[in-house]
Amino acid sequence: MEQDVESTVTVRQPKLPKLPKQARDDVPKPLQDRERAKQKIQRYVRKDGKCNVHHGNVRETYRYLTDIFTTLVDLKWRFNLFIFVLVYTVTWLFFGFMWWLIAYIRGDLEHIGDNQWTPCVNNLNSFVSAFLFSIETETTIGYGHRVITDKCPEGILLLLVQSVLGSIVNAFMVGCMFVKISQPKKRAETLVFSTNAVISMRDSRLCLMFRVGDLRNSHIVEASIRAKLIKSKQTKEGEFIPLNQTDMNVGYDTGDDRLFLVSPLIICHEINQHSPFWEISKEHLAHEELEIVVILEGMVEATGMTCQARSSYVASEIKWGYRFTPVLTLEDGFYEVDYNSFHDIYETNTPSCSARDLAEMTARTRLPLTWSVASKLSQQGLPDPAEEKRSAAAEELTERNGDVANIENESKV
Repeated sequence: MEQDVESTVTVRQPKLPKLPKQARDDVPKPLQDRERAKQKIQRYVRKDGKCNVHHGNVRETYRYLTDIFTTLVDLKWRFNLFIFVLVYTVTWLFFGFMWWLIAYIRGDLEHIGDNQWTPCVNNLNSFVSAFLFSIETETTIGYGHRVITDKCPEGILLLLVQSVLGSIVNAFMVGCMFVKISQPKKRAETLVFSTNAVISMRDSRLCLMFRVGDLRNSHIVEASIRAKLIKSKQTKEGEFIPLNQTDMNVGYDTGDDRLFLVSPLIICHEINQHSPFWEISKEHLAHEELEIVVILEGMVEATGMTCQARSSYVASEIKWGYRFTPVLTLEDGFYEVDYNSFHDIYETNTPSCSARDLAEMTARTRLPLTWSVASKLSQQGLPDPAEEKRSAAAEELTERNGDVANIENESKV
């Protein structure tokens, strides 16, 4: 099975006649907001897996600095590279200035070329040479032209400080770059989801299904799948909960949520009495404002790092009465996956009623005929013919027993 290349579905509304600006301003604001909402579907999670949530008015910005390592890793590449170059450049310039300052205070710059004078650093005669010596010291290049002497205790102390601080800077910045390079975010680009989800019958049950696939030959280890329904709700007490998250069972009880993702798989959510789609019909679904977020997690086989891929389906991307086209075929000695058909679906005969109505109709068809007729008559307050026959037979048997008893008494007398 193959993965879906996320495609944005645009809902086009019929164009309304253009009104003058004053007339448009007179339209009530709630009506304007409702029209905008119809024209554009607002996603919680985009098709490419990025969360469509922006954090604003964060006053405690110092919290980002307390975890500076994660902050640097989360930055965009251009800012990360800029900070990487800036930190090293500032460090080299600072210690270069310190080496030049020591030479200036000791008077080394005034005794350039004097063989009787022992400088702190040999061949350090300007700020440029001090800057080069700083780079050589921190990067341990050691060309051998400029070297510290044993007659400069302050220089020896500065050398120790720069060596230790340089090691810390190297560990921090190189570690930051390594973590950013090895992040498994790009691995999620080869984990694909079907463009649409479908609802159809499977094993006589109404099910919601979507397809996932892995384009790489190196597999995801311990892969698992989750699904959540994002839909605003109002409680019985009148509290409004925006974007309420409801778990959708995709095989947690049976272990079907743990995947062996070698070929594309169809993930199935059975619509039963515990499902949030239990009372939703085909007609009702078209007017629902909901979103299904699917999350695929697992470890990258090559690196052992955890990878997560996400996608979502809004109501217009849930196709009622369709199934996925098979993509796996048996060739000569191997199985072949046709990713050209990964997103393809075909129409199938599916009831348009809700799963609840379907279950009730199925239950009625399975009831015994005599029981259903009797219950129907009792609901209408009419006598049941079978019950009347049983009562008459019982009365006749009682009368016969009474006659037999009277005959026995007369014979005794």
